Amino acid sequence: MIKAQQIQHISIPRPPGPDSAAVARAFYSGLLGLEEAPVPKSIQHLDLVWFRLGTMELHVFSEEPLNDPSGRHYCLVVEDLPAAWDKLKEAGYVPWDTIAIPGRPRFFCRDPFGNTIEFMTIEGNYLELEAQANGQH
Repeated sequence: MIKAQQIQHISIPRPPGPDSAAVARAFYSGLLGLEEAPVPKSIQHLDLVWFRLGTMELHVFSEEPLNDPSGRHYCLVVEDLPAAWDKLKEAGYVPWDTIAIPGRPRFFCRDPFGNTIEFMTIEGNYLELEAQANGQH
């Protein structure tokens, strides 16, 4: 068995071209506050934009749109969930609510390229909160 230790990076698509690279920088760095990371010289020709997210990285790669409406997404834990909602709305994005998880308030929003992002605050252990709600100890 392989024992994975952590997620090192997530890769998401954007349309090819320098305009979408600028849009990626504006959204992920400008709006969400992620620090841009240098792309290794050996793969700079691949039209990538990388960002640091704590100990993880987010890699935004160039790809023709697939128009795939699947449920693929990644989740960002944020400090102030209502403020994140408001900032996204102010920037012209359309966040939406979803099914509640005890101790994990959350919502979804699409990035400029149609990728789905879940925004969440972790307030407690959902298993313990579910057990308390069901009268279990």
